[in-house]
Amino acid sequence: MKALLLTLPIGTQIAIVYLLIINVITFFAFGFDKLRARKRGDRVSEKSLWLFTLIGGSIGALLGMKYFRHKTKKLSFQAVVAVILALQIALFSWLFVQ
Repeated sequence: MKALLLTLPIGTQIAIVYLLIINVITFFAFGFDKLRARKRGDRVSEKSLWLFTLIGGSIGALLGMKYFRHKTKKLSFQAVVAVILALQIALFSWLFVQ
């Protein structure tokens, strides 16, 4: 894996590392918010969760929602995440499938 990553252009390497990091952060943001919800503490705002999702953490958001069973009943929240994911897929397709 490491050898394969190093054969890619530096911009691609940076993008991959960035996406890995932002998805891990997003995943744990959902977990932290779930923990705080259970303890009735200060929560991570929905806008922050959406922002993490928007800046590349879509996979982390989906995995966090599934794993922590968080925000799974709130359809309005799921709709925004779905729109963000659709836009990211469209952007990825436009950038890389030409």
